[in-house]
Amino acid sequence: MSVDHKAMHKPVSNVVSNPLHNPPHNTMHRTALSLHNLTVTFAAKSSNASYTAVKDTTLDIADGEFVSVVGPTGCGKSTLLNIAAGLLRASSGEVTVLGEPLSGINTRAGYMFQAESLMPWRSARDNVMAGLQFRGMARTDAIKRAEEWLERVGLAGFGAHYPHQLSGGMRKRVALAQMLILDPKIMLMDEPFSALDVQTRQLMENELLALWETDKKSVLFITHDLEEAISLSDRVIVLSAGPATHPIGEFIIDLPRPRDVAEIRMTPRFLELHEQIWSAMKQEVLKGYQQTRNKLVA
Repeated sequence: MSVDHKAMHKPVSNVVSNPLHNPPHNTMHRTALSLHNLTVTFAAKSSNASYTAVKDTTLDIADGEFVSVVGPTGCGKSTLLNIAAGLLRASSGEVTVLGEPLSGINTRAGYMFQAESLMPWRSARDNVMAGLQFRGMARTDAIKRAEEWLERVGLAGFGAHYPHQLSGGMRKRVALAQMLILDPKIMLMDEPFSALDVQTRQLMENELLALWETDKKSVLFITHDLEEAISLSDRVIVLSAGPATHPIGEFIIDLPRPRDVAEIRMTPRFLELHEQIWSAMKQEVLKGYQQTRNKLVA
């Protein structure tokens, strides 16, 4: 459960803990996912130059831990998630999953995308059971499991509906069931609720926490929303602005569980954590914003 960077001297104030609260449930557990000393460099399209998106970054997720990564727009958060999923290979460094080196697609992980990923020609039930069918499960058994998962995410009776017949929040529930029905050990989530309205988003965050509390899967959650990160997580990692993104802060979220994401945001400790983390990332956000403006002007 650590973050490291060769050139980073992390001030003690950036590691937040409070002995009066229960420590994270997973502090003694094994590492589920480890991104060790990663550097990711892309070749430029129009020249011989290159762009280093991520540099010398280490990030460990414990078994059963919920970790969120925040940082400026375009800083490389999704790049780290794609490496963890096996969709992208780092230029250097190592990825291990449950102690084993990752080679190819991470079959121990489920991936929930920011964009809509449901198959529009399949019903909600058929979308949820698709992964089971791809694995060779008999259709009758797959249907039964899919109906069970639709009920667990609050969509009992909606199995025959197609994506266009469902609201945005309902489609996200289908996508969540589609991922969890395969029982992944690790959940990789790339801003999955960012397109939802505030009320629906909070409902989905509570739904996610309720499902997570059941079996404590390891979660790597990418978000731009600091309040979302704090209200969901055991730990929040702050990344610098790019290029050569790296962690600049690690914060233990010592808020009690179980949590209601709306209620927890009104507590004094939440506000204290928010102030501490925002102080660490504010300059990086402004730096990233200025970089984006400069690109638009150029």
